[in-house]
Amino acid sequence: MSQSILIPARESNDRANANPAAESVVALRDVHKSYGAQKVVDGISLTVNRGETLAVLGRSGTGKSVLLRLIIGLQKPDSGSIAIHGQETASLGLDQMNLLRVKMGFLFQQAALYDSLTVEQNISFPLERHTNMSKAERAGRVKELLASVGMESALDKMPSDISGGMKKRVGLARALALRPDILLLDEPTAGLDPITSGEIDELILKLQEENNMASIVVTHDLLSAKTIADRIALLDKGKVAIEGSFEDLAASKDEFVTEFFKRDS
Repeated sequence: MSQSILIPARESNDRANANPAAESVVALRDVHKSYGAQKVVDGISLTVNRGETLAVLGRSGTGKSVLLRLIIGLQKPDSGSIAIHGQETASLGLDQMNLLRVKMGFLFQQAALYDSLTVEQNISFPLERHTNMSKAERAGRVKELLASVGMESALDKMPSDISGGMKKRVGLARALALRPDILLLDEPTAGLDPITSGEIDELILKLQEENNMASIVVTHDLLSAKTIADRIALLDKGKVAIEGSFEDLAASKDEFVTEFFKRDS
C-alpha cells in the first residue's frame, strides 16, 4: 500500500473551503428529536462534504450519538430533513434505506465485534451479506483491510484475545469493508490510553486521506478532535452552540465554549 501524506486539519479545511462546489454528502436541516418531554436534538443543521471530517463535541446527553443513529436511519427524526447524497431519508422505504446504509461505515463506541467470530470472520461478514465476492476474493479483501489498520497478524484471533485499541482497529477495518463514502465514528478513542488514542487518531487520518470519505466523528476528546477534524460542531442542550475550526472555537469568548475548552484541556 502506498504511503499516505497526512494533511493538517486546518490545511485540509482550507482546501475544502476553497472549493465552493464541494459535494455535500450529508445534510441535516433543522432536525429535532425528543424522547417524551426531553428534547435531545433541538433544531440542528449541519453539512459534511466529501473528503471532510466533522467532529461533534458536547457534554453527555447533548444528542451527539443520537445524531449518528438518525443519520444512519436507526431512528427517525420528529421533524426536519436528513439527506444522504441528496436523498431524503424520511421518504425512503426499508429496502431503499438499506441500500443507502451500504454506503456508510459505522464504528460503534465499543467496536461491537461478534464475540463468536474470528477477526477475519468479523470483517468478512458484511462482504458475505452485501457482495457477490468469491471466498478467495473476500479473503483477499480482508487481508488488505487488516493490513491498512496494522492488524494483519490478528486474522485468526478472537475478539476476546485482543486489546481495546486493537478492537477499534478491527472495527475500523470492518467499517471500511464495503468501501463506504460516509464514515460514522462513535467515540473512537473512548476508554483508550493516551498513546493508543493517538495511534487511532493517526489511523483515522490515514484512512480518510486514502479513501476521501465524508466523516462524522462523535467524541468527548478535545485533542482527538483537534487532530482529525476539519470542522468542529460543539453541541449544548441539543443545539449547535458554535461551529468552525478548532482555532475558531478556541478563540471564542462565548461562556459555554470557553468553559468547555477549559475543562477539556
